[in-house]
Amino acid sequence: MKITREDVLKVAALAYLELSEEEVEKFRGQLDSILTYVEQLNAIDTTNIEPMAQALSGLSVEQGTPLREDVVVRCDVRDAALAGAPDPAPPYFRVPKVIEK
Repeated sequence: MKITREDVLKVAALAYLELSEEEVEKFRGQLDSILTYVEQLNAIDTTNIEPMAQALSGLSVEQGTPLREDVVVRCDVRDAALAGAPDPAPPYFRVPKVIEK
């Protein structure tokens, strides 16, 4: 797959990035390599492969999976987070706008 300079500039604009000409060329090559690899993966026949939600699905603690058991832990930090807010209006607070365009 061939990624053009314009493709890189479009993605950069969507991400609010300003790139130098050197960076545009560097990222063009990197994006092209990534998408070429994805094309190779798409060519693999997965007809008889059952979809998985995660790589370790079906394993349990008894079977030796390295994952810990899920334990519910109460996390009541709302009051502490709101204590530092300049204008809290429970359960939310306003913050200055950080994205402009």
